[in-house]
Amino acid sequence: MVKSGDNVAVHYKGTLTDGTVFDSSEGREPLEFQVGSGMVIAGFDSGVTGMVIGEKKTVFIPVDEAYGPASEEMLFTFNRLDIPDDIPLEVGGTLNMHNGQQAMPVIVREVTATKVILDGNHPLAGQDLIFEIELVAVK
Repeated sequence: MVKSGDNVAVHYKGTLTDGTVFDSSEGREPLEFQVGSGMVIAGFDSGVTGMVIGEKKTVFIPVDEAYGPASEEMLFTFNRLDIPDDIPLEVGGTLNMHNGQQAMPVIVREVTATKVILDGNHPLAGQDLIFEIELVAVK
């Protein structure tokens, strides 16, 4: 049985509560990580704990054990005129915002003639998640 500190390999499919698939290991190598190390979200870690090789299960992960709630502090409003015309501003599109030292991916949430709102929250923040997990190895 899987316990904290074990290195495991799993196949998985992640969906939102409406059934939308946001990630899957299908067609790829299994995901490998050390249980309890913080390499994956808390709910995924606890979901594999206690599994045995070959076991498949579905795990519901609430917001607080996934990417947390969306934060208003991660919404940034800019004057539209301050953003160069050659930067694509499509709602739902992703841009990289730079703070002088590192890039942070942001999602374009709103574009008007006078303002642009960019969202620095993780794309899955504020979402409950469902994972179908198959344990393929414990190393």
